[in-house]
Amino acid sequence: MSHIVVGLSGGVDSAVAALLLKQAGHRVTAVFMKNWDEDDDTGYCPAAADLDDARRLCDILDIELKTVSFSPEYWERVFTRFLDEYRAGHTPNPDIVCNREIKFRAFLDYCLDLGAEAMATGHYAQLGNNGRISLLRAADSSKDQTYFLHTLEQSQLARALFPVGHLDKQRVREIAKENGFPNHAKKDSTGICFIGERRFSDFLAHYLPKQPGEIRTLDDTVIGEHQGLVFYTLGQRQGLGIGGQKEASGEPWYVARKETDTNVLRVVQGVNHPALFSRQLIAGQLHWISGHSPEMPLSCTARIRHLQEDRPCMVTAGHGGECVVDFRQPQRAVTPGQSVVFYSGAVCLGGGIIEQPL
Repeated sequence: MSHIVVGLSGGVDSAVAALLLKQAGHRVTAVFMKNWDEDDDTGYCPAAADLDDARRLCDILDIELKTVSFSPEYWERVFTRFLDEYRAGHTPNPDIVCNREIKFRAFLDYCLDLGAEAMATGHYAQLGNNGRISLLRAADSSKDQTYFLHTLEQSQLARALFPVGHLDKQRVREIAKENGFPNHAKKDSTGICFIGERRFSDFLAHYLPKQPGEIRTLDDTVIGEHQGLVFYTLGQRQGLGIGGQKEASGEPWYVARKETDTNVLRVVQGVNHPALFSRQLIAGQLHWISGHSPEMPLSCTARIRHLQEDRPCMVTAGHGGECVVDFRQPQRAVTPGQSVVFYSGAVCLGGGIIEQPL
């Protein structure tokens, strides 16, 4: 019997993970992490309700529940970097950094200090081992979370368990209902890691001041005013506030570029406008799950956002540790700050941060 600590969020996935581990004969301890100080002025406080759900689940499972806060670590290792990226005109993905720095580093260390042999989460992913640990796609492709886990190291994966990775989401909910879990139909969280589902532009405005500027077309016609480049991302349609334009086609407007040096937001009309597409990109801060870089050039598939269908590509070594990713077909809204993640079949190879589309 192993001692395993489960990160219990109050959601259905981690609850079923704890149940499956207990049914397998392990000694299970649950830990609820609260990593965001909610005494801010946004009036949003989801953690208290989640903690209540976690307590009810532990009563049903008859397992111990501990609580821990990594708020200082989250602020320093995740949130300040998140803000820095936005200031630079990028669109970062804090969930990826949160997994690497908080869930699978600070929390993992905490679990080991409790005497656990391993830690478990409700992530939809699987593991393989052929001398080195492989990160594998989840059985439920619609819930696969390997995109968010691609920066994990061998030492972190060696202590990780993903008990629901072999199940589809519907079966997870059925198991929860069969065992009397009150959260069996609880909606999946889609907000920022540990911060929750807030109105994002309002939340961001608490930390980054508005810097209005011009909205221009590619031919330099001024057609509106933006509230600050940090509040927009490439390919965005909603929230531009651009009305009907004389001599315009009538098609929706989309963000094509953010020019930080002039504070200009460039927009184009039409969801398939050529300016929204790029066939190549440069990525840096590369991480390979195996612990070493594969032989280049690398023929594989990649995705530039979570749950996007994989696209065939060729990866070649660039300068200074970067790489160039050449897709077989042009990709829409290649966004600096987001991650490109590489796959070989079911195996997640690793990935990097998109620096610029080409």
